[in-house]
Amino acid sequence: MAKKRKKKGKGLQDDRIPKLLGVLSIFIAIYLFIAFTSYLFTWKVDQDLVLRFNWGLLSQSGLEMSNWLGRLGAIVSNLFFYWGFGLPSYIIPVLLIIVGLTLLRNQTITKNWSFIRNGILILLFLSIFLEFVFPDAVFAWGGAYGDMVSTWLQDFVGRAGLIVLFLALIAALLIWNYNPNFKDVTVESAMADAQGYLNNRVKSVRKTPSSDPLVPEMVKEKPSTPKPTEASKPVAATGDSQLQFELEEEKKREKPKPMQPGDSSLEIETPVEVEEPIIEEPPGPAVSPLAPQLEKVQTNFDEEPYDPTLDLSSYENPVLALLEDYSDQKHEVNREELEAKKDQIIETLLNYKIEITSVKAVVGPTVTLFKIKPAPGVRISKIKNLEDDIALSLSALGIRIIAPIPGEGVIGIEVPNEKKEIVSLKEVLASESFKRAKMQLPIAFGKTITNQVFVADLAKMPHLLIAGATGQGKSVGINVILMSLLYKRHPSEVKLVLIDPKKVELFPYSKLENHFLSFLPGSPEPITTETNRVVHTLNSLCIEMDQRYDLLKKASARNIKEYNEKFVRRRLSPTKGHRYLPFIVLIIDEFADLIMTAGKEVELPIGRLAQLARAIGIHLVIATQRPSVNIITGVIKANFPARIAYKVTSKVDSRTILDGGGADQLIGRGDMLLSVGGDMIRLQCAFVDTPEVERVINYIAGQRGYPEPHFLPEFHGDDQEIQGGLSMNDLDEMFEDAAKLIVQNQHGSTSMIQRRLKLGYNRAGRIMDQLEAMGIVGPNEGSKPREVLVYDEQELDRFLEKVREKRK
Repeated sequence: MAKKRKKKGKGLQDDRIPKLLGVLSIFIAIYLFIAFTSYLFTWKVDQDLVLRFNWGLLSQSGLEMSNWLGRLGAIVSNLFFYWGFGLPSYIIPVLLIIVGLTLLRNQTITKNWSFIRNGILILLFLSIFLEFVFPDAVFAWGGAYGDMVSTWLQDFVGRAGLIVLFLALIAALLIWNYNPNFKDVTVESAMADAQGYLNNRVKSVRKTPSSDPLVPEMVKEKPSTPKPTEASKPVAATGDSQLQFELEEEKKREKPKPMQPGDSSLEIETPVEVEEPIIEEPPGPAVSPLAPQLEKVQTNFDEEPYDPTLDLSSYENPVLALLEDYSDQKHEVNREELEAKKDQIIETLLNYKIEITSVKAVVGPTVTLFKIKPAPGVRISKIKNLEDDIALSLSALGIRIIAPIPGEGVIGIEVPNEKKEIVSLKEVLASESFKRAKMQLPIAFGKTITNQVFVADLAKMPHLLIAGATGQGKSVGINVILMSLLYKRHPSEVKLVLIDPKKVELFPYSKLENHFLSFLPGSPEPITTETNRVVHTLNSLCIEMDQRYDLLKKASARNIKEYNEKFVRRRLSPTKGHRYLPFIVLIIDEFADLIMTAGKEVELPIGRLAQLARAIGIHLVIATQRPSVNIITGVIKANFPARIAYKVTSKVDSRTILDGGGADQLIGRGDMLLSVGGDMIRLQCAFVDTPEVERVINYIAGQRGYPEPHFLPEFHGDDQEIQGGLSMNDLDEMFEDAAKLIVQNQHGSTSMIQRRLKLGYNRAGRIMDQLEAMGIVGPNEGSKPREVLVYDEQELDRFLEKVREKRK
């Protein structure tokens, strides 16, 4: 009964109420717009009747109004125009429509608060300004409000002072909304920025980061030591709270007592943070006679270091306010829920005569990891085989057993939480882990099972393979990768090559063509979608790779980091072909479609880039929803050590992507496994919605970009393609003779080509297909001859001449 009362008590929480209010708001806006528009034409006729408004006018009969909406329309429009704000009153219907659409979409008003606030300010400003410009007009340009305030201000600051005040208000409104950058207004400020950059570079060259090139860096925030809580208090699912179910041990007993359901000795365990020491550079060898000269060359501070960001010195990284905050949707995990799950696990294991001595629980955003320690003599395989039985006892989906957890001597049982948290991208990017990450290409994937932000360096992976079933979060994961790079890097430091066979997933990023994107010259769109252009783009990246290796060879540098450091210190001359090399990140959203349509033409350049491109700053991110062996081949798997698996449908797919099981037991909606260097890490991917992505893109696109996009090297290939994927070199030697024969007789049939040119039927059929691809004959119509689309030999000769020019 209590539950029923609770449901009835929802009241205003009903979703239908804001929708009804939204419809009402839009209806009022339309009504006001019609009334205001009618007032512009009928105000002289109706003003005498409604100027002295009284409530009796609403009920008085026999009065005829010229307003299109009758007596009420005349009263309302006069109220807003004459006694209110004048002509700027048209802003009010616009604001009402925005409020109505917000309520219909079940969004909060704060989502569009900046637009509503600006609308109100502009309404008040224009009302005063129009009365200032037209003080003695008969028509109420600014209404009674504008007339009153304008008159008072002119008496207070004077007419000239009011003009200055107007200009100051306009400037303040522009600065508040657009936050322009005034850094490069003076030469002195630009020199100060360059000097600050130089000082930072001098400090940074003295330190060497200590990190394994294969394992991504995981930066953990320092947790504060929590205070002990009472057993009845709920425990929030944060990184600082690890719940530990400890065994009640009898004193002075050497052998631990097996746990029973209901055993409860709950403590809060705080993980110990171990800071990674900073490794200083070792002392160098003895100084050679040439050392002073070399030092003078390397530390010549007369010439300032090159700063690649100066071309866009006014560029500002996106602000976190553009992203949504989902903190109001967080759920708490209480002690009773964890105790119940612990008892179910213990009882299920005892039913199969498996005793355990301790249980610990680590609460994550979507999954709780129970660490159980079996009694001596218990075989691990027995627990691993009870995966389905434990899932049945807990009534949970996606139970995963890790037997054993590496380095801990316990067995892990991952159980989904009843209420799952949303890990917002805003929360992840706002963390100190991401802000202080000293990485080349930092990616904030989300949170670990211990609720700590996980940040990895794409440059050290160095390529990433993503797979998962449809709707499990691959596209969101790609957006998280792109957003991380956009928030952390300057357009001069990284370029994105986006390939989207589905044509809709990555399309919003096309607005960044003058900032972050890189593509082939002459491309109709900055996002590559057509298969033939994909092949050209991949081969163009191979050309870029070879050119970069040539530059590294001339500069005596082993990788892009050493090369760019030499270029920044101006030890490499642009007159000799050297240039600053930005990182290039290639992202393919649906790799399976490309393999099905192009096959080896796509696989071979991808394999070559994966093998060689890491040293010169080209990194690949490939996603597919079909992780089968014919899509993810051995060549690709061998060169993609970092892999992400979202939920897949079968164990075979999990083994294909991860070389092991586990991906088929995930719970979906961003739950993923990251495999790097043999380590398997379970993460909850951060969530970013499409409107958030569009706001960030519009924020960047609204800033000044480069005059021209960053183009990849041109690629023509060994032959040129024509219609239907046919290349010039594929044309048969008898193609021209067959074309003339068909046009002369105006009869398109394979048998005629076979008979007249004395060819085999298969070769004649291929020539007919080529004639169709070139647009000389129409498609096959069964037993009927094909339609001939070229009607005279002169037209054919002109066409064949163009073909000969292309084949040269």
